[in-house]
Amino acid sequence: MIKIIIERRIMPGLEEEYEEAAREAIRWSLGARGFVGGETLMELGHSDRRLMITKWRDLRAWKEWYNSEERSRVMQRIWPLLTEDESIRIYEPSY
Repeated sequence: MIKIIIERRIMPGLEEEYEEAAREAIRWSLGARGFVGGETLMELGHSDRRLMITKWRDLRAWKEWYNSEERSRVMQRIWPLLTEDESIRIYEPSY
């Protein structure tokens, strides 16, 4: 299992539109092979900052989703709502 941490900053005033687009992205990821689960968090006191933590079977499954047409399609709605590029970090269990 791996976890993907995605940080996003939303343009002020577009939080509601972002939430709608993000829900669509989550619906699509639910059907992705190797997707285990995830959660989305909003930073306390900063409604423009989101943190997504997703869990994937392995790195190959994440890369398939990351490079998929489905993700590209839903990201077309999300990218214009962001103030900067999203930050993506990949974590694996440390033993």
